Amino acid sequence: MMYLRWVAKSVCSYALLVLGVVFLVLECVVWGAISVVLFQILPASVGRRIGRLAAMHFFRLFLATLEMAGAWRLDLSALDRLVHDGALIIAPNHPGLLDAVLVVSRLPNAVCVMKAGLLNNFLLGPAGRLARYVRNDTLLRLVSTAGNELRLGGQLLLFPEGTRTVGGAVGPFTEAVGALSRRSGVPVQTVIIETDSQFLGKGWRNLTRPEFPLHFRMHLGRRFDPPNDVHAFTQELERYFHRELSGRATAVALSGPVSTQPVENAPHLRG
Repeated sequence: MMYLRWVAKSVCSYALLVLGVVFLVLECVVWGAISVVLFQILPASVGRRIGRLAAMHFFRLFLATLEMAGAWRLDLSALDRLVHDGALIIAPNHPGLLDAVLVVSRLPNAVCVMKAGLLNNFLLGPAGRLARYVRNDTLLRLVSTAGNELRLGGQLLLFPEGTRTVGGAVGPFTEAVGALSRRSGVPVQTVIIETDSQFLGKGWRNLTRPEFPLHFRMHLGRRFDPPNDVHAFTQELERYFHRELSGRATAVALSGPVSTQPVENAPHLRG
């Protein structure tokens, strides 16, 4: 009997994985095809706005659909408080590949920093180009292009680690966040991502079955003013994340589904 329950659980888990991949790919294909056309005919300002709004709504639909299917439980409502704050550099820790999806799903003017290979990818590239996401090939070009988007009021999503965390609370930080903040004069809003799983983290095997449901919760951290000394700022930022994450429990127990309503109406967690 226990073996049969284990088999049933495994089958359901793999079915959720397949559902997630298929649903996300379908969204990317449909919106990507539309984005190719809109990129050609719309002015940059209109394409930028439509592209970012569409990314938010498509990711929100993806997350809500998989939550209803039992894949995860989310509390992302803290991010809603940033919607009307204007230009920001949003700097979260980076436990897994879902982090950007989680953040962008709550922010209508989010600007992602994407590797050149992803912007050239047939699935993600067309939507990224329409939304005027920033290509990450060299630090100089990143700072220049991202600075332009910040001057237009965008909220730039930039992970201080530069890649997903490898062991421990956070990995070594790059100086990209500090350099961009100094040059643009835009503050850095830290975001703490709590999760109880290493799903899609660095080294995660693609066919490994996670323990569903996964749990994710967002907290707004300290907002840093633009620095004068980029190196010192990067060290301070890294120490801050180490303190925050080491003081939090790794397991996250959520009591309700993701909220798609404004933060003032969102249910609060207990405990």
